[in-house]
Amino acid sequence: MDLSACDAATLRTLLGNGDVSAVEVTQASLDRIGATEPHVKAFLRVLDEQALAHAADIDRRHAAGEPVGPLAGVPLALKDILCTAGVETTCGSRILEHYRPPYDAAVVERLRAADAVVVGKTNMDEFAMGSSCENSAFFPTRNPWDLDRVPGGSSGGSVAAVAAFDAPLGIGTDTGGSIRQPAALCGLVGVKPTYGLVSRYGLIAFASSLDQVGPIARTVTDAALLLAAIGGHDPRDSTSIPQPVPDLTAALDAGVDGLRVGVVREFTGDGMEPGVRARVDAAIARLGALGADVVEVSLPHAGYGVSAYYLIAPSECSSNLSRYDGVRYGLRVDGATTEEMMARTRAAGFGSEVKRRVMIGTYALSAGYYDAYYAQAQRVRTLIIRDFEAAYEHCDVLVSPTSPTTAFRLGERAADPLAMYLSDIYTIPSNLAGAPALSLPVGTDDAGLPVGLQVMAPVLGEAVLFRVARALEADLRFDATPTGRNSLAEVLA
Repeated sequence: MDLSACDAATLRTLLGNGDVSAVEVTQASLDRIGATEPHVKAFLRVLDEQALAHAADIDRRHAAGEPVGPLAGVPLALKDILCTAGVETTCGSRILEHYRPPYDAAVVERLRAADAVVVGKTNMDEFAMGSSCENSAFFPTRNPWDLDRVPGGSSGGSVAAVAAFDAPLGIGTDTGGSIRQPAALCGLVGVKPTYGLVSRYGLIAFASSLDQVGPIARTVTDAALLLAAIGGHDPRDSTSIPQPVPDLTAALDAGVDGLRVGVVREFTGDGMEPGVRARVDAAIARLGALGADVVEVSLPHAGYGVSAYYLIAPSECSSNLSRYDGVRYGLRVDGATTEEMMARTRAAGFGSEVKRRVMIGTYALSAGYYDAYYAQAQRVRTLIIRDFEAAYEHCDVLVSPTSPTTAFRLGERAADPLAMYLSDIYTIPSNLAGAPALSLPVGTDDAGLPVGLQVMAPVLGEAVLFRVARALEADLRFDATPTGRNSLAEVLA
């Protein structure tokens, strides 16, 4: 049996029945990483010794009849934006190179409690700023479906690792689409939970009112299992919702008969590739055939989402990244004065995209411009929230493409920030609203590249989100194995 090809739910059953050991599963994952990593470059560091030690402890407890966690022995790829005690955590930036946190993030604590086996820390756009995983300070990650194309970003490393079958589960973060957009480009399920459902304690901050940790998987069921493991109240996070994660599996296979599905009018316009439009339209038609009541709805202010986001997020980024001054931790470049040391440190430690957003945010927050830019963007955010609330009075979920295009070529948009930013045009509004959204693979375009359908739900509507996605997944039966010309499968053959 090829253990690296098994999903998390299957591995749970095999491990629970004693058909395989956690060490065998972990070793299969590490062997797979060894074969794929020279081509994909998904990981910043592979934690082989730590992973095998954890797996051996799981096997010991299982043999002794001691309790093990709900994800016992399942390999997982962790985005390098979450603090791991004693393990280098760089956030894809030179300014945090060699930084070893003294504590674990809340999500990491819960993964350990669930006995998921973290096999490595994955590559990402620096400080989660990017849509292609080309902004990493270390190297770009490649898409397993076509190794000359991007995997999306900023969670490109975790998504590429799951798409390459290095691990069945991944953890990413989503500030404006950074889980859903790469999931769409790599043929995976990616979920941005309700803001506050998953603790941000120990998450290296980009934009604090938008950042959210979420699951990446090859199946809807696996994504639901992972979200259940990492979610729930955490008093260390002041924005954490003070209630447990809703039951995400009780109605998972209830189907969509009688549900009201709204197609967002503003997300069907110009800029969408024909292959994306065809696959998304076909998927929406299948929802109707499965019994859903499909109607058109409007989010009239959604078109201003990108503009509002690129004022709010850089403003919060400017504030959050001011802590990297060469004094307390991370990189330090000496200078004749404190001011010179700080300037040299930030100049050497931050990449061009981070510098661009820090400057935009600092300008937007400066005296005389705050009301015209940042405050106005927050007013637009309020209008978008109200648009969603009005739409959900008539619909249980909303649907749209996840990304207007399939995976683009490495370097294709590197010199065009606006084109890069528009990759998230359909995902950003849900972040501004704080509501959950999911990307589901619904087929491939004529070039054989995956297309994602975005499913959105009201705040704390994860259960219906997974229900709709599971019904469509069962109907479409998408094969998550990357194939075709220049794919990982072709290179490894």
